[in-house]
Amino acid sequence: MTEAKSVRAASPGVAPPAPLAPVPTPRQLAWQERELIAFAHFGVNTFTDREWGDGKEDPAVFNPTALDARQWARTCKDAGMKMLILTAKHHDGFCLWPSRYTEHSVKSSPWRGGKGDVVREAADACRQAGIDFGVYLSPWDRHEPRYGDSPKYNEYYMNQLTELLTNYGRVCEVWFDGAGSKNQAYDFPAYWALVRKLQPDACMFSDCGPDVRWVGNEKGYAADPNWATIDTGRMRFGQRNPDQTHGVEGGPDWAATEADVSIRPGWFYHAGEDGKVKTLKELLDIYYASVGQNAVLLLNVPPDRRGLMHENDAARLREFRAAIDASFSVDLARGKAATASNVRGRSPAFEAARAVDGDKATYWAADDGVTAASLEVDLGAGTAFNRVIIQEHIALGQRVKAFVVEMWDGQAWKELGRGQTIGYKRILRFSTVTAAKVRLRIEDARACPTISNLGLFLAPAALEK
Repeated sequence: MTEAKSVRAASPGVAPPAPLAPVPTPRQLAWQERELIAFAHFGVNTFTDREWGDGKEDPAVFNPTALDARQWARTCKDAGMKMLILTAKHHDGFCLWPSRYTEHSVKSSPWRGGKGDVVREAADACRQAGIDFGVYLSPWDRHEPRYGDSPKYNEYYMNQLTELLTNYGRVCEVWFDGAGSKNQAYDFPAYWALVRKLQPDACMFSDCGPDVRWVGNEKGYAADPNWATIDTGRMRFGQRNPDQTHGVEGGPDWAATEADVSIRPGWFYHAGEDGKVKTLKELLDIYYASVGQNAVLLLNVPPDRRGLMHENDAARLREFRAAIDASFSVDLARGKAATASNVRGRSPAFEAARAVDGDKATYWAADDGVTAASLEVDLGAGTAFNRVIIQEHIALGQRVKAFVVEMWDGQAWKELGRGQTIGYKRILRFSTVTAAKVRLRIEDARACPTISNLGLFLAPAALEK
């Protein structure tokens, strides 16, 4: 009937599995655990109704009538977002802070009488709301005359980066876009070294790392397999790289995927898109294809010409949060009896129960050399569910290469879903089933599996698919 065995036996002092290099740094772990973060595209494009400015915009066009960054932060926090990343400078070169290195900034606008600082207001609002803050600083600058003179522009860029990383408190992510001209050679090693020096806990995003990599599309969808490991040596900034989407099994560098997408068709606010905010179903599909596929979802919510996140966007975000909460509020596997086909050293410290105890620091682990094993949860009675969450203990590396989730139908094991990689989090969804036993079967792994969470959930019928 089952291949699982009860293996509770006292073997104190059994060593945990050795880390399977590469493993995430503490800042990368903290980043992954945020799961859902916000982007805020805001600047002169907001007022010119464009997506990419050409750098010729008059700073006078920037004049939000009711800017309230506290509303941005509240909106994001209420949606469960753990960080807000602001476009401090987009490709047009207009700076949302009064940079001392250019006049093309808010100090030359009529907003706040030329005394305003959007970056300051956003950073302070995030701190007050209890969410993290990040900055986007486009390497491409279509206004700055030094752009194209690589040494001079790199110095200019690093001066601006220094301003952002020293004047606004803690910065948790720095976002480097890949757009630009072939005439300008970006000195990314120097940029990255500066971030490490000034904000050592900040993760850096670019096409290819060094901390976080692009998912390879702007639809918010990750793929399977999705390895957090890559080989940065064979990736090129500003180019579509074959390893971006799937990563590299056993690659030498850790850089998990960030899936970026906008809540509207465009990245900047356009009044003509007020009726085109993504539907709840679209947002949920994106959530399952990003957070549910070992990625962090970066959802853009662009402030409007008032300087507020629009009512339509905010309302949809509230629906989105309510749907996620309704789907995952009760873990039906929590504290249930669990057994495994193999337990590391037969030790209680690594037994199957560790995967259903609700503690992310504990995990079920198998013996070294075991790369195929199963974990079974006995629910005690027929229980309805339609969601499964699986999480690896990624502090020790990403291991699983193939898995299957099954239910016992009273006579045989019936497959509910399968996949390749798991990583930090994998979510399977399917039509509601009822079962008393559920099994996670690891078919293949790079090393002994370490599973920190196996959860079962029942989403409301309206959200089932």
